[in-house]
Amino acid sequence: MGNSFSNIAAFQSLHIVLLGLDSAGKTTVLYRLKFNEFVNTVPTIGFNTERIKLSNGTAKGISCHFWDVGGQEKLRPLWKSYSRCTDGIIYVVDSVDVDRLEEAKTELHKVAKFAENQGTPLLVIANKQDLPKSLPVHEIEKQLALHELSPSTTYHVQPACAIIGEGLHEGMDQLYEMIVKRRKSLKQKKKR
Repeated sequence: MGNSFSNIAAFQSLHIVLLGLDSAGKTTVLYRLKFNEFVNTVPTIGFNTERIKLSNGTAKGISCHFWDVGGQEKLRPLWKSYSRCTDGIIYVVDSVDVDRLEEAKTELHKVAKFAENQGTPLLVIANKQDLPKSLPVHEIEKQLALHELSPSTTYHVQPACAIIGEGLHEGMDQLYEMIVKRRKSLKQKKKR
């Protein structure tokens, strides 16, 4: 299965955008994927960008250009520009911060409704699963109302702990497989 996917995306870098509210753990996810170790981060003012060659799972060897965009309210209008024409969206959610899940839902649905993002594969990282009182994945999926997204938008919710890296590679495999399926589908539609 991995080999057939590799052939499609092996010759180009995937463009992935990391979004989510401030303090959700986006930058921790980015640098855990890049260095495979915890990097102490500060709030992102603007964006971080990294090219990362994935090192595990189905997506092993795939090169990705990640854009980690700040999640403060004043920066969220920039999300549209960074997510336009992207191969995949990673939306990081703090699984413990129940009070902000409604805000996270609102912002996610805004991004998903942009015309350019219709059908873009979505990986929701349910971060901080190692902490007490973290919501389980099915509850996060419900709270974010993912079933209300466009039927063309495929998504996966991945439990994770970005600090130790748990769940991140599995999530990237899921995102990669969704991207490959979408590309195959778009290619078939062009042939018709």
